[in-house]
Amino acid sequence: MSTPLVEVEGLTKRFDQLIAVDNLNFTAARGEILGLVGPDGAGKTTTLRVLAGVLPADTGTVRVAGVDVGRDPEAVRSRVSYMPQHFGLYEDLTVDENIRFYAEIFEVEPAAREQRAAQLLAASGMSPFRRRLAGQLSGGMKRKLGLACALIHTPLVLFLDEPTTGVDPVSRREFWSILYALIFEGVTVIISTAYLDEAERCHRLLLLHQGHLLFSGTPTALKRMLPGTVLAISAPNPQQLETVVAGAEGVLTTMAMGDALHIVVDAPERRIPELHARLQRAGLACGAISQTDATVEDVFVFAISRQETTEHDRSPTLQQHA
Repeated sequence: MSTPLVEVEGLTKRFDQLIAVDNLNFTAARGEILGLVGPDGAGKTTTLRVLAGVLPADTGTVRVAGVDVGRDPEAVRSRVSYMPQHFGLYEDLTVDENIRFYAEIFEVEPAAREQRAAQLLAASGMSPFRRRLAGQLSGGMKRKLGLACALIHTPLVLFLDEPTTGVDPVSRREFWSILYALIFEGVTVIISTAYLDEAERCHRLLLLHQGHLLFSGTPTALKRMLPGTVLAISAPNPQQLETVVAGAEGVLTTMAMGDALHIVVDAPERRIPELHARLQRAGLACGAISQTDATVEDVFVFAISRQETTEHDRSPTLQQHA
């Protein structure tokens, strides 16, 4: 078995009295997409910044592409790329000029730069816009240009911090197509995302909460650990239904998803008729209540809600799977 390209042992990072990351341990293999998921304040951005050598760890060991990041952060920066939420594009430069600027920073030879730029722009559908100013690009196109700049030197590891936030669905799909192409080049991708449907596209997930690791494993393994059954109810106003069924006996969590309400219950055969009766008494119109497959979002909501309960709450909990 090959040595992991990223190895993290006992990573802890504090900001004054706040522990942003607490004793985090994980690895990432060559050609793997590892997703960091969790609510705001979970430690996702801090973790990525430490891995990229932008922030020093307080304790623990971080090795990326064979380099001890704590001992030699400069050495690791030539082997990785880090694309933060607000990537530094120069809006008064064209697409080509932005790529050329980052290629010069990474000391990419002109011939290699031209070949790599053409490849990246073609893959992202950006080839027709090479002479357009970055400031005149849409949000999705800016993100794709940022990715092209981050990849111009073909890094071994790519760190992405919520790269598709605010991007239209078509651009999101194109962005992920580029990421899938990278794994065939052996690039390791560690990505934080605010979209839990995107989390299902990762090979493995780290579920973080307040700096702690709650779960590490595949999306399939995560969904199998949900202690209960997911029910779906279609309704014109699922939030209204949620206020009625939340807290009912046997209801573990509730979550409005589009035009449906997802409810995790302990025993569907018993709870479905009870929920029907409860909604009828409230005079709320809704569709049939049916069982459905769990999503990463269902488990995410359940895990975080269980984590935030008091210690004396004996409700089922999601157990960490390392």
